[in-house]
Amino acid sequence: MRIDIPSLGFGGAPLGNMFREVGDAEARATLEAAWDAGIRLYDTSPHYGAGLSERRFAEVLADKPRDDFVLCSKVGRLLEPADQPENAPPFVNELPFKRVLDYSADGARRSIEASLERLKTDRLDLVWIHDLSEDQHGPAWRDYFAQAMQGAAKALTEMREEGLIMGWGLGVNLVEPCRLALEQSDPDAFLLAGRYSLLDHREALDTLFPECERRGVGIVVGGPYNSGLLAGGKHYNYAEAEPALRRKVELIEGVCQDHGVDIRAAALQFCLAHPTVAATIPGSSTPERARQNAELLRAPIPAAFWRNLREIGVLPEDAPTPA
Repeated sequence: MRIDIPSLGFGGAPLGNMFREVGDAEARATLEAAWDAGIRLYDTSPHYGAGLSERRFAEVLADKPRDDFVLCSKVGRLLEPADQPENAPPFVNELPFKRVLDYSADGARRSIEASLERLKTDRLDLVWIHDLSEDQHGPAWRDYFAQAMQGAAKALTEMREEGLIMGWGLGVNLVEPCRLALEQSDPDAFLLAGRYSLLDHREALDTLFPECERRGVGIVVGGPYNSGLLAGGKHYNYAEAEPALRRKVELIEGVCQDHGVDIRAAALQFCLAHPTVAATIPGSSTPERARQNAELLRAPIPAAFWRNLREIGVLPEDAPTPA
């Protein structure tokens, strides 16, 4: 990857009240716990709680030395004041703003300016063009994608060349937009959520990662726990998991029990084993979970564990695993 970033980060969606309301004190304690655990990569978005996540980041990170951490946010949605919160799923109890989709060059610059104000900082390091994918916009996603390639992508490239940001890419839940962006623009990295994990990895391995490796484009893995299913939760990629997926997780948990491995440690370490993956950013909404993520990354996992996952068909032979 062209940019050197810490391998473990903090995903800010849960602090935008994703799935449940998180109190201000708990949010602050969670971020402080992440900082104390050595986490120095922080990712958020205007979309997360309609600015709530960014404001909570500011309450903690504004007091930290700015050169000591990498800060990422996103463009594609502008926030306008509203009489009441939208509470756009999966977020609850948001701030009173409405989202306006805007993937233009001017929209990207305005979005960054607003994020800087909410985050109480003078710069963003990495900027992701957010949710340029079919799962978010249906068939219209290609029109938004075209707008972004002619608008936001060019603006962010100019900002990178001017030294205003370190780099940019897409922040999406699907692989196809990343492939198209490689064809049509010059991104530095992709934030790919939920599509390189113990449960979902085939498409990324086959169609995206080889070209990223060839061009030196890095991957930041979001959602390494697939919205919590690989961490004891019931959601998979922002929705309740289907029975077949729960059975697959039970299969993995059986191998974990045989080898004394925490499934969360396996999920994190699997993501980072691929050479094109620069970082992973699990979300946290409690101080305990933030501390655990740092500990899980260092937990020993025997080679026999990974062999067993291949033997039962959970992992293919070409998926790199930790040494």
